[in-house]
Amino acid sequence: MPTGAIFDSRTLQSSVESGGRAGYDGAKRRKGNKVHAAVDTLGHLLALCVTPADEQDRDQVSELAKRVQAETGEAVEIAYVDQGYAGEDAADAAEEHGIKLEVVKLPTAKRGFVLLPRRWVIERSFGCASRFRRLARDYERLPETLAGLHYIVFVILMLKNVAEVLA
Repeated sequence: MPTGAIFDSRTLQSSVESGGRAGYDGAKRRKGNKVHAAVDTLGHLLALCVTPADEQDRDQVSELAKRVQAETGEAVEIAYVDQGYAGEDAADAAEEHGIKLEVVKLPTAKRGFVLLPRRWVIERSFGCASRFRRLARDYERLPETLAGLHYIVFVILMLKNVAEVLA
C-alpha cells in the first residue's frame, strides 16, 4: 500500500455540453471544470473529483483525503502538494483524515524550467491522460462521466505499463 500521495488539479476547457456546470479559472484564464486528482508516488490514480473551475484547490483537500484513505485502507501518511493547497485550513482538513500535507515550493531564484521533487509525477500522469482526445476538453454533460473517463484512461495506462514489463 502507498504511504505517500500527490494532490493536484487540472482545468479542462468546457464545451457546449458541459458549459452549464463550468466555472471560470482566473489563473488559467479559461472557463471549464477542474479535475482534482490524487496519485501515488508511481503515478497510479488513487482518487478523483470534478468541480467547476472556480473552486479553490484547497477546498477539495478534505474530499480527496477522504477518498484516498478509503481506497488505501488509511495507509497514506503524507501528501505532496503545490502552493495552491497552502494554508492552515487545507492542512487541518487533511490532518482530519490522517494525512500530513507537504507543500513543494518553487525556488526563490527560479530561472527557466525547474523540476520539483515528487510533483513531476502527477504532472506526468496528467500529461499522459491528456493524450486521449476525449480528455483534451470537457465534452461531458455530467461530472460523473468525466471522472469515469479518467478512471478508464488511468486503467489503460496501468495496463500498458504491465504489458511493457511482461514483454
